[in-house]
Amino acid sequence: MDEQQLIAGCKSKNRLAQRELYEKYARRMLAVCLRYVNDMETARDLLQDGFVRVFMNIHSYTGTGSFEGWLRKIFVNGALEYLRKSDVLRESTDLDSSADLVQSDSSAIEHLSAAELMKLIQELPVGFRTVFNMFAIEGYSHKEISEALGITESTSRSQFTRARQLLQKRIKELYK
Repeated sequence: MDEQQLIAGCKSKNRLAQRELYEKYARRMLAVCLRYVNDMETARDLLQDGFVRVFMNIHSYTGTGSFEGWLRKIFVNGALEYLRKSDVLRESTDLDSSADLVQSDSSAIEHLSAAELMKLIQELPVGFRTVFNMFAIEGYSHKEISEALGITESTSRSQFTRARQLLQKRIKELYK
């Protein structure tokens, strides 16, 4: 089935279409979940919950925009909801109260594969990782991030800057 047929099948609650849609997108959506929670068991739970939401709300997909983008938003929102409920984002600090931030050379990043970079992102503290994923990978603005996470825009900027600097430091350490 092509994507439009899968969507139509899922809208009519066809189990075969639902299974095929799951098999087509599960690996990519699991990767999205893992970027936020860094724990395979929790990521699998989020994946399952996400697909339940997809199948319950697929009728709201209007066909405008990318279907995969629509799916991704459901999984990102599910991961963010989990992080808010777990209260792991409480440790965020405002830029005004942070130490001076220094810029570092990022030329070492050329030596990394995408898998190595994703592994380094997963090692970031949860607040840094969440903001980094939302801003650098998902394309949210700092205003959208602040609203989604219940933090200030300056805290979002601070978390992103710190995440980027920590990644640069780790990359330099790996490739000295």
